[in-house]
Amino acid sequence: MLLALGLLTCILPFLYVITPSVRKFFAGGVCKTNVQLHGKVVVITGANTGIGKETARELARRGARIYIACRDVLKGESAASEIRADTKNSQVLVRKLDLSDTKSIRAFVEGFLAEEKRLHILINNAGVMMCPYSRTKDGFETHMGVNHLGHFLLTYLLLERLKESSPSRVVNLSSVVHHVGKINFNDLQSEKSYSPSFAYCHSKLANVLFTRELARRLQGTGVTTYAVHPGIVRSELIRHSFLMCLLWRLFSPFLKSAREGAQTSLHCALAEGLEPQSGKYFSDCKKTWMSPRARNNKTAERLWKVSCELLGIQWE
Repeated sequence: MLLALGLLTCILPFLYVITPSVRKFFAGGVCKTNVQLHGKVVVITGANTGIGKETARELARRGARIYIACRDVLKGESAASEIRADTKNSQVLVRKLDLSDTKSIRAFVEGFLAEEKRLHILINNAGVMMCPYSRTKDGFETHMGVNHLGHFLLTYLLLERLKESSPSRVVNLSSVVHHVGKINFNDLQSEKSYSPSFAYCHSKLANVLFTRELARRLQGTGVTTYAVHPGIVRSELIRHSFLMCLLWRLFSPFLKSAREGAQTSLHCALAEGLEPQSGKYFSDCKKTWMSPRARNNKTAERLWKVSCELLGIQWE
């Protein structure tokens, strides 16, 4: 570790000299569509901060009615107030949603369905990263429970509204680290072995598998779905890891901003003619390669069935 830090100390001055060129490279793709969203309804989880907040800001700028669904309502209201002032769009609303609690998910959906007759875009953006071992209120390991099962249930409960509003889209935020992930059906809740880093990777693989299987099951409905790697972004997600916080601080000039990280989510939510790419994995606003494990149809189908069993739902 000391050797690694010593090397960083030596190379950082050089990196800072070439920062402008490096930043331009790492900024990645840009959503170029001019699609407007007047009359469209959007739900974004975790949009009170980071990538989700910047995604909400841009969609609000295009005229959408935005629901910021987040656990911390006070932070959500602060973000919504800022977005309303910035975009002059008064239709930015905040509703409580705790993805670690299935009762909260059901309560959010019940309230949303009572308010809205349409839903055109669902962006499953919220997530946790590298947490110490813990469980959700329903007893699921936190990474798998929040990042995968919480969004799985939310999508299930909103699906009929999405179908009624078609063409509509579901965007699931995953990560390039899904390449390291593995779905161990004999220890899905990491009770036998736990690593905060690998638990996060496993949940991000689950996001891609869910996206692929959802796309397969929704063929012909007018609802399409996409998995997204936003890039390496300066965000609050790494707050549980001291080492990651240190590395993020050292390399922050070269990381994507939240606005840059939102571009691929925006591309998948807005780009015209993307329907044939349903179920695919995107990075820097273009389709990219997913891991062999993410392409395993048997694993995707089995994870779907196990997820339904854990959540006590029937989703054919």
